Amino acid sequence: MKIPIIYEDGNIIIIDKPAGLLVHPTSKKERNTLIDYFPNARLAHRLDKDTSGLLIFAKNEKIHDWLKGQFKNRQIKKRYITLVHGSLKDKTGIITKTISRSRKRGGSQTTAPIGKRREAITRYTVLKEFEGYTYLEVTPETGRTHQIRVHLASIGHPIAGDEKYKFKRQPTPERLKRQFLHASYLKFSLPNGEVKEFHSELPKDLEKILKNL
Repeated sequence: MKIPIIYEDGNIIIIDKPAGLLVHPTSKKERNTLIDYFPNARLAHRLDKDTSGLLIFAKNEKIHDWLKGQFKNRQIKKRYITLVHGSLKDKTGIITKTISRSRKRGGSQTTAPIGKRREAITRYTVLKEFEGYTYLEVTPETGRTHQIRVHLASIGHPIAGDEKYKFKRQPTPERLKRQFLHASYLKFSLPNGEVKEFHSELPKDLEKILKNL
C-alpha cells in the first residue's frame, strides 16, 4: 500500500492515512500495519483502522515528547468530517459525556457510567443535510478511544457505516464500505515556536457517497 506523505522535515512526517490500515499490530504475528512503513519514526497519536486522514510521526524523542504533551494539554487542533444518521436538532453543539470501557468484547467504549470514567468533549457543526443523513464537521477537544463515534451514537446519530456503534437494523448508504469518518485538519506548534497547519481533502470513496445522496 502506498502511504501518501504530505509533509516531511527533520522532525516530523505528516501522512494522509488510507482507510483499512491498522496503526499498530493487534497481535505479535500481525504485519503490514502503519508503523511498519515508518520503522524509524514514532506516532504521536492514532486513528482507527477504518478512519482516514492526517497523522503525525515524530522523527526523534524530543519532538515525540513535545507532541504528546501538546495532545495531553489540548493544544493541538484537530477537525474531522463525518456523515451521521438522522437530522440533528441543533446546527452546532457540544457533547460532554464521559466515556468508559464497555463490558462488551472487541474494545468497545460507552457513555454508560461503568468502570473508570474519562472526561470527553466533542464539538460539532452541521455542514449539510441529506434525506436521512447529516454531514458534520467535528472537533474533539479530548482524545479518548472511539470518542467521536461513541459520542455521536450517544446522542442518537451514529456515524454512517460504523458497524460497531450503529443501531440495529440501521441501513448503510449504498456502496459505503467503512465508517464515514475522515481526519481533515491539524494545527500545532513545534518547540521553536513554528506553527504547522495541514488540510486533507475528503477521500474519493466518501465523496462518491455524498454525490449519491
